[in-house]
Amino acid sequence: MTDTLTLAEGAVVEASDGPKKLKRSIGVVGGTLLTLSCVTPASTLFVVVPDLFGSLGTATALTIAIGSLLCVAVAFCYSELGTLIPSAGGEYAMVSTLAGRLAGWLVFVLSLLVVMIVPPVIAMGTADYLAPIVHLDPAMAGAGVMLLATLAGLLDLRANAWITGVFLVLEVIAAAVVAVLGFAHAERGPAGLVSMEVAGADGRADTVTALLIVSGLAIALFVTQGFSTAVYLSEELENPRRNVARTVLATLAISAVIILVPVVAITLGASNLEELTGGDIGTMVTAWSNSAVGTFVSLCVALAIINAGIVMVIQNSRVLFASARDKAWPEPVNNVLAKLGRFGSPWVATLAVGVPGAALCFVNLDTLYGVTGVSVTGMYLLVALAALASRRTPHRHTPAWRMPLWPGMPVLLIVVLLYILSRQETTYLLWTGGITAVATLYWALYLRPRRDTRWLVSIPADEQSPLQR
Repeated sequence: MTDTLTLAEGAVVEASDGPKKLKRSIGVVGGTLLTLSCVTPASTLFVVVPDLFGSLGTATALTIAIGSLLCVAVAFCYSELGTLIPSAGGEYAMVSTLAGRLAGWLVFVLSLLVVMIVPPVIAMGTADYLAPIVHLDPAMAGAGVMLLATLAGLLDLRANAWITGVFLVLEVIAAAVVAVLGFAHAERGPAGLVSMEVAGADGRADTVTALLIVSGLAIALFVTQGFSTAVYLSEELENPRRNVARTVLATLAISAVIILVPVVAITLGASNLEELTGGDIGTMVTAWSNSAVGTFVSLCVALAIINAGIVMVIQNSRVLFASARDKAWPEPVNNVLAKLGRFGSPWVATLAVGVPGAALCFVNLDTLYGVTGVSVTGMYLLVALAALASRRTPHRHTPAWRMPLWPGMPVLLIVVLLYILSRQETTYLLWTGGITAVATLYWALYLRPRRDTRWLVSIPADEQSPLQR
């Protein structure tokens, strides 16, 4: 981690054979629509949150609220680093520049784990919510969603912002319907939100301990994780020094409300603890209203999942494109992945993300939720470490959005994230640790010996400060 980039290594000289740049085509509104769509509040609510209800019961809303507060500190780190290092590489570009190449490489691997696993896992949930109209095999439906998202990802980013914006409106409506119905059919008062109960195997209520809540925070952090997409889009945002921070913070605030309010309503409106722990939100909605409303909500969720697939493919392709531009792979691979299509999108990288994602829908991915939670927590930890180095020379006077309460905010975040990691299941830690170990070997055996020609993290030339030119 001490092998940090020098200014010359971090800079990009625009030449005919220099690194290619993405086209700046979206503002705060477009960026927020795309980023919110990556958070995909409705699909998170209907696909991820039911698992939390199953393990945390009435403490689910409290756990998500704590996770959202932690994400404020994370968002501050992303906002400062994303405006300081506006690159499509996102976390890895920021961490490589500020905390060293090895740290940046490990962040890249952790982010790649997240972005490759999450889209197919969520996409496979499409079949459940299309069931009122047609019965589909979950793997086939998920693969179809991934291929559709891949085709959409080949289009111009501005067009995708509007496509995902329309879908986003529908999923917000679905979340609002759930919230209104849940509050209207409340079975318990506000005290139920802190009753800390979950239905046990014998049907009786078990107590949700503080350690269970801490363990659940890894998934709770993942619930609103998509706000980081704004950083990946920083090369395509107009005036990134200002708009990256606005997009990150606005997205976190909006997504937390869209997810947390329905979770509170569901907790209060479930007829009994066993129904809440079961987490079948669609059945609850039908019971609160009628089958027509239940079908409408299910279709909105299916569209939300498709929407999430589109935005995740867009985000993930940018990460892969940036890694090729930054020479992370053998030269033939770099040349192919860095190709841009007629719409300005990295079309080979898009295919490289979307097609394997479709194939992953036929793999059993149940245990990978835990791996994803560990990966997100580890990634946030490394970003927080980079935030501690964001104001040292030569970055101290670089124009950028600056977080309040620095360095207390990243220090607090590091302590909390380390504790959360310590409470995760050993299996998930071993899987993530093993993948990280393999990545470290690749760094030691291939990237580090070629440090002058490989893993040269770049910052677009028109976004460098005078110190970086």
